[in-house]
Amino acid sequence: MPTPRPEADELLDLLTRGREGRLRHVERIPARPATDVPLPDWVAPPLRQSLAGAGIDRLWSHQAGAAQAARDGQHVVLSTGTASGKSLGYLLPSLTSVLEGRSAANGRGATALYLSPTKALAADQLARLQSWAVPGIRAATYDGDTPTDERRWIRDHADVILTNPDLVHHSLLPGHRGWAHVLRRLRYVVIDECHVYRGIFGSHVALLLRRLRRVARRYGADPTFVLASATVGEPGRHASRLIGDDVLAVTEDGSPRGALTFGLWQPPEDDEGARRSPTTEAAELMAQLVGRDVQTLAFARSRAGVEALASSAARQVSIVDEGRIAAYRGGYLPEERRIIERRLRERELLGLAATNALELGIDIAGLDVVLMAGWPGRLASVWQQAGRAGRDGQDALAVLLAADDPLDSWVVEHPEAVFDAPVEASVLDPLNLRVLVPHIACAAAEVPVTLADEAWFGEPLEAVLSMLVERGILRARPGGWFWTRPDRPGEHVSLRGIGDVVSIVEGRSGRVVGTVDEAAAHAQVHTGAVHVHRGQTWVVTDLDLEEATATVVRGDPGWTTQSQSVSAFDIVSEESGVDLGPVRVSFGRVDVRRQVTGFLRRLPGGEVIGTHPLDLPERTLSTRAVWWTMTPQALADIGVAEADLSGAAHAAEHAAIGMLPLIATCDRWDIGGVSTDCHPDTGLPTIMVYDGHPGGAGFAARAHERIEQWLTMTRETIAGCGCGGTGCPACVVSPKCGNGNEPLDARAAVALLDLMIDVLRPRVDPSGTDAHPGTATPPAERTS
Repeated sequence: MPTPRPEADELLDLLTRGREGRLRHVERIPARPATDVPLPDWVAPPLRQSLAGAGIDRLWSHQAGAAQAARDGQHVVLSTGTASGKSLGYLLPSLTSVLEGRSAANGRGATALYLSPTKALAADQLARLQSWAVPGIRAATYDGDTPTDERRWIRDHADVILTNPDLVHHSLLPGHRGWAHVLRRLRYVVIDECHVYRGIFGSHVALLLRRLRRVARRYGADPTFVLASATVGEPGRHASRLIGDDVLAVTEDGSPRGALTFGLWQPPEDDEGARRSPTTEAAELMAQLVGRDVQTLAFARSRAGVEALASSAARQVSIVDEGRIAAYRGGYLPEERRIIERRLRERELLGLAATNALELGIDIAGLDVVLMAGWPGRLASVWQQAGRAGRDGQDALAVLLAADDPLDSWVVEHPEAVFDAPVEASVLDPLNLRVLVPHIACAAAEVPVTLADEAWFGEPLEAVLSMLVERGILRARPGGWFWTRPDRPGEHVSLRGIGDVVSIVEGRSGRVVGTVDEAAAHAQVHTGAVHVHRGQTWVVTDLDLEEATATVVRGDPGWTTQSQSVSAFDIVSEESGVDLGPVRVSFGRVDVRRQVTGFLRRLPGGEVIGTHPLDLPERTLSTRAVWWTMTPQALADIGVAEADLSGAAHAAEHAAIGMLPLIATCDRWDIGGVSTDCHPDTGLPTIMVYDGHPGGAGFAARAHERIEQWLTMTRETIAGCGCGGTGCPACVVSPKCGNGNEPLDARAAVALLDLMIDVLRPRVDPSGTDAHPGTATPPAERTS
């Protein structure tokens, strides 16, 4: 007989015992009763019978609202809480449309396409459909793992196809003639976890969906889109930007929810004032919970953090429980992830450390506690991760453990930033030319493009077509613009904006241990790097960028490695800018040059035992940024001497990067920054924060729009830090600084930010009107 689960308050008492002072805030979110309604009359009888067999004879109100809208042909987004049963909102209308056609004389009903960002989600949906065993429904997953001999059967016979945007991009649209049976009858397209489609990835998917709608219309179909997400701000607006059409938002959640106890936790400082890592703290808490048979999921912000958390927790439990703790992250092979998912569902695993790869939610019920080792980057992610607990309707506990950085410090001191703030709106830009141009080329390869396609691709279409013709990529003919090259344009476009991957290969056997994004390979798997994978330590003996392989040998040398880099930026063009006396704030296109120049070897205690140079090529990122300049005289007038400029600018840059996720829909790894006491393009002290994605992702643009609020929060965090102005990870020390956090001057950074805030703050002139507003976009904005 299973051990009764402790109540959330009992668990919180257990965790705080002997750890007094660490729990800084407790929020209790009450349980919510259900609002249910009958199944609609139009649900097909075979589906109604199968649902009854699964114990489903009524709907929650939001399920019924979304299903009815979709049935009526209205594009709809269903944005309600985690585990609120959103799938019924799209399965009822889509499966009914399939069954209605099968009962007709021709025996061929509608088809439905389900798109998810991960294979695991598609596999979960298929398992649900198979468990219902609805007569007449032929459902199948179609992705990179689907055997070749099954693919033709799926194209010819399946009526519910579960796949991902990558498959649509690389297979369905380029080979749409082979998908004619599906496309002619395509009635519904489901976009699950639509909040994931933001930034560059979201911009790619938005254009992909326009291409899909365009090709479907060629076959006479105009499908209804049903989108779903537990956590997205302004869901109707976001969904509309994704599909390029009006979308009805259903947001009133009618599902029951158990009470959630949510704690904000500050790890302690040691005798020297260094704060304990949230990963170390979470490992200790997980071990204690696993020892009480409490199934616990701990999220860490990095792959290395996940491995360290799982290994540390396993060392702190009994031999019996050691095998019941595991790690789960990107870079694992598919078969490894499926085994972990099965063991978690069956409670063979009691403790799991994960990156946000699990945040997207393979459907796991019954988790008791969620620990978050550090702010996960977005408020949406906080609630998505916390929602993994209590998924069977029982009361649950979630704890956010603050990392030693500006944003986490702010959140612990300002609980309203979590519990009273709306979820961020997602940012995407389908008109980003770095994204738009290749998709127009792809569209021309699918069906020749005409100027009428401006309805799909916007006003830049004609200019883009001319440019593609000049480059010899497209050819203009009376019937439109044609793709004439032998290859496919989609082969050169990565939807996820991460480029190629580097395989991590064991030198002796040639076995692929894992993968890493090519863009991150320079810093993570350079020659000499120590790399952790599934709790095993490897040393990189060679990084071959041409072959995209990092060769490794097994073994723990007793130290860790940290890459060092240098960065610089070139201003390509200022798209908007405003002079505010001694300050100028700008937004525009920049080229960021970065080179990994070496690495440090550190002992577990942090001592540096060696510095080693590397000969790696410089990488250039063409992106968008917000930057501001200040005159040296204005800085001198507020006490920032010339000798202090570099440290002040560097510290302000670090803290601003740390705070931006509370303003824009990003995390600190989506953005970067550079600062200098005199930049050659401006001739002035300059601080820049840029999008870490080619062409920009909208984060710097949001920072530019809300710069006064952003810099005010940044100044408050530094000035109010417990370090008293000496500078620490809670204010200005950055975990991703390529310059070893030198130089930094927290006190001078506060003075610099005071200058910025003073000139940005709205002033009232004698006539009673604003002299200028507190943003970088005043009415008299100068555009360069």
